[in-house]
Amino acid sequence: MDIQRLHEILSTVWVVWFVLLFTGILAWVLRPGSRDVARRHAEIPLRDQQT
Repeated sequence: MDIQRLHEILSTVWVVWFVLLFTGILAWVLRPGSRDVARRHAEIPLRDQQT
């Protein structure tokens, strides 16, 4: 196996890994229970600071 063939294989593996990672993150963000968590996080800057 020469270096050119190894580069081709690793390039393909990298693309597959990136697509799987992106799909996993997208599924995690769009899961049914995440809407309430995202809403709470979005309201953090709008909270009154209690001193």
